Amino acid sequence: MAKSFKKAEEVTVLGNDAESFRKAFTDHIHHTLARNSATVTDHEKFLAVAYAVRDRLVDRWIKTQETYYQKDVKRVYYLSLEFLIGRTLGNSVLNLDVESAVTEALDELGMTLEELREQEVDAGLGNGGLGRLAACFLDSMATLELPATGMGIRYEYGMFSQKIVNGEQEEQPDNWLRLTNPWEIARPSNEVKVPMYGYVVSFTRTTP
Repeated sequence: MAKSFKKAEEVTVLGNDAESFRKAFTDHIHHTLARNSATVTDHEKFLAVAYAVRDRLVDRWIKTQETYYQKDVKRVYYLSLEFLIGRTLGNSVLNLDVESAVTEALDELGMTLEELREQEVDAGLGNGGLGRLAACFLDSMATLELPATGMGIRYEYGMFSQKIVNGEQEEQPDNWLRLTNPWEIARPSNEVKVPMYGYVVSFTRTTP
């Protein structure tokens, strides 16, 4: 069984030409999102493009992991409370060197890459200088082809969002996951309980 599975893996190749991306977009709209051209929303169009691009990334992720195991390499795990990575679609398209193919495919479907990139929200994994520094470290290690992984906290509501209300700054929770995040792959079977220690003290402050 393992041998036949390996053989099937080796013949799985996704095209990076415009026609392959066009087909991938329409397939994800139909099969992943259960929509058609009359009902699909602008955000769902972005999701379809993101899933198509992610499919190509997954092939490389798996190949990279196989290389790590085969060569038994030492790995770097960079721990940070924040990763200010911004938006992923445009970055992934550039790193895969498929911008022209994606642009052509979207043009055939009456869409533009610029418009769909605006549908993506920034990842709410931090909003400070340390988060930007951590993201830069990951980019640098990837450029140097070092076997490295960033480890952090998956904030459900991000850090916070800022708004100006009546001339004053107001901080609110950043609900960045309300429309789903196409770049994450959940693995609940691998979850590990992390115990929290200490105690809680409650008090009421009264003012004279």
